[in-house]
Amino acid sequence: MIVTIHQPQYLPWVGYFDKIDRADVFVLLDNVQYKKNEWQNRNRIKTAQGWQWVTVPVLHGHTEKITEVKINNTVDWSKKHLHALKYHYAKTPFYRDFMGFFEEMLSARWERLVEINVHAIHYLCKALGIRKEILMASGIPSLREEPTHRLIDICKHLHADTYLSGKDGAKYMDLEAFAHAGVNVTFQDFRHPVYPQLYGAFEPCMSVIDMLFNCGGDSLKILRGQNKQ
Repeated sequence: MIVTIHQPQYLPWVGYFDKIDRADVFVLLDNVQYKKNEWQNRNRIKTAQGWQWVTVPVLHGHTEKITEVKINNTVDWSKKHLHALKYHYAKTPFYRDFMGFFEEMLSARWERLVEINVHAIHYLCKALGIRKEILMASGIPSLREEPTHRLIDICKHLHADTYLSGKDGAKYMDLEAFAHAGVNVTFQDFRHPVYPQLYGAFEPCMSVIDMLFNCGGDSLKILRGQNKQ
């Protein structure tokens, strides 16, 4: 069984879902320290002026875990996100197929960042047609704090024989520790697909919602066509 593990991100990019698609079980690593100015509270969408951030403002200290980070609801961020999606994607072929979910999601009041991220990830997997088991690391007992051993503990808890890492995982993981634990490590080899977009030349590394709005039900086929399983 193949397990892959990643922090819950906000409206993640295409490569995030390729990683989920290649695994049997996806574990959301919500019980590690939150990192400012990364992808956990923001992502990018394409506009006529190029790409732009959509960012969820948060309230956090220096030692908080992802699961503890609260959203700063004194800022009217959700209205801005909803306006941005409507304004920049209304003319895409599959806007009507998916916009209802985002209208509902962005009309709700979310207190913690992890809640909206996980809610969106579940929906986006379903919208793409990816049917994989998704678990929360915070629900797995007795995980060690050291990063490599935490990943090994998750794999052992799930009886996985293979851990699928991102391409840069070898830079920070102790591969000998995985081998000693009897867990094989493989690395994601992601090739970004080129698909139809609005607004001129293709812009890679957008939130996966860009692909969904533009390609609809063909999105997973396009993703898999560039990345052989």
